[in-house]
Amino acid sequence: MAVHVLSVSSLKGGVGKTTVTLGLASAALAKDLRTLVVDLDPQSDLSTGMDIDVTGRLTVADVLSSPKAKVVRRAITPSGWTRDSSGTIDVLIGSPSAITFDGPRPSVRDIWKLEGALAHVEADYDLVLIDCAPSLNALTRTAWAASDRVAVVTEPGLFSVAAADRALRAIEEIRRGLSPRLQPLGIIVNRVREQSIEHQYRITELRDMFGPLVLAPLLPERTSLQQAQGAAKPLHAWPGESAEEMAGHFDALLEHVARTAKIGDYAASSRA
Repeated sequence: MAVHVLSVSSLKGGVGKTTVTLGLASAALAKDLRTLVVDLDPQSDLSTGMDIDVTGRLTVADVLSSPKAKVVRRAITPSGWTRDSSGTIDVLIGSPSAITFDGPRPSVRDIWKLEGALAHVEADYDLVLIDCAPSLNALTRTAWAASDRVAVVTEPGLFSVAAADRALRAIEEIRRGLSPRLQPLGIIVNRVREQSIEHQYRITELRDMFGPLVLAPLLPERTSLQQAQGAAKPLHAWPGESAEEMAGHFDALLEHVARTAKIGDYAASSRA
């Protein structure tokens, strides 16, 4: 079975898309999945959160300029998380220069560049996570063309619900016109305040609109996520009950990804 590629997307900024990607990456490391995380957001916060030393390295901008095997491999580096772990979790390094490739009208050739780049290294990994730009311009379309599934991150607010609807419509458009294998994984609802009447109303609205595409568990608002991210540490290694709770939630979401792609079976058989 080939590597499974999952884009983590939102068409609205500020909903915690990168934080969710980091949580899934931490769960993948804890599960001992060979994982590559692609930082395609020009803000490059994911590379920082995964403790990357970019000195002397190429970046995703270089890969998009020239997606050759030697360029791809020079743009990938182990996460600093592996200093305290025996697992494999690498990062295709982000760069603000990636914004150069985020035009509104990408050519078909440009859209398939990341797919071609990942083909050079797919045998090295069980799972690829792509942290997408918070827009529907070229970078996101490039990520989706390279992906098997898209996880749409939202929060329980009016404008975020509307953005989730736009994202699902756009995924269907890409599936029909460009990449038939592409499917939505579902909607990850982030930063839920359990006592908020507004949040409960919006969650009900999401479930009424999208049914089983709203994934369980919902992710509550917890400071442990931001603390681990700020310290550039994996959530699963962060102390405290709150971090343990959130780690369990991301384990459950990763299990949903694994069931969808049969990643767990592949990872076990590939190292048997």
